[in-house]
Amino acid sequence: MRVCLFDIDGTLINSGGAGGAAMLAAFAEEFGATDFRHDIQAAGRTDRAIALDVFKAFGLTMDESSYDRYLEAYLRHLPIQLRQRSGLVLPGITESLSALSQVPEMALGLLTGNLQRGAYIKLEHFALHEFFDFGGFGDRHLSRNEVARDAFRTIKTRFGSDLDPDDIWVIGDTPADIECGRAISARTLAVSTGIFSNDELAACDPDVLLEDLTDLQRLLKLLEI
Repeated sequence: MRVCLFDIDGTLINSGGAGGAAMLAAFAEEFGATDFRHDIQAAGRTDRAIALDVFKAFGLTMDESSYDRYLEAYLRHLPIQLRQRSGLVLPGITESLSALSQVPEMALGLLTGNLQRGAYIKLEHFALHEFFDFGGFGDRHLSRNEVARDAFRTIKTRFGSDLDPDDIWVIGDTPADIECGRAISARTLAVSTGIFSNDELAACDPDVLLEDLTDLQRLLKLLEI
C-alpha cells in the first residue's frame, strides 16, 4: 500500500489569489475591517494560523464566536472569488492524479493548511475533488506538523496501523510541506510550482525535487510504481 498526500495551493492549483481575497471580504463583511496594510506570510501555513494573524493585524480578538463568524463568511465568499479570478490547475496535475488513481494499492489524500470545506470548494471549482476523500486540514491547528499528524492518524485508521511511513509521500511546494512530511517520517516530494524556487526548496533537502509534475513516467518511477 502506498499513500500520496498532496498540498493544494501552489501544488495542485493556483487559485489566482481567491483565498486571500475571500478572507479580506469576510473581515470587511463581518467586522467592518477594510484597511489592511500588513504583509502576512500565507504559503505553507494553516488557514487558522493565517486568520489569527489577520485578526491581530486588525486589532480584533479571535475567540471561537468571532472565528466562526469569520469562517462562515469566508466560505461564502470563496466560491465567488474563485469564479471571478483566472486560477488554473498546475501543469501535469490532472494527468498525474488520473494515472495515480488507477494504480492498485495506491491512495490519494490531502495534507493542506486549507480548511476542509475550503479545500473541497477549491478542488470542486477545478474539477479535482473526486480524486480525494481523506486527509489532514487546517481547521484546528496552527502548525502544519500537527495537520500532518492528523493525516497520519487518519491513514493508520483507514489502511491499517502496520503501514510503513516510508510508503507515504507528502507532495508540496513549500518548506513547510517538507517539514511536515518529516514530522510523520514520510518521504517528501517538492515541486517549484509555487512561490519558492528550486534553490530554496533544495536547501530543505526533500527526498525528491521537481520543477513540476508534467513528466508522468518519471513521477511513477520515483514513487516506485
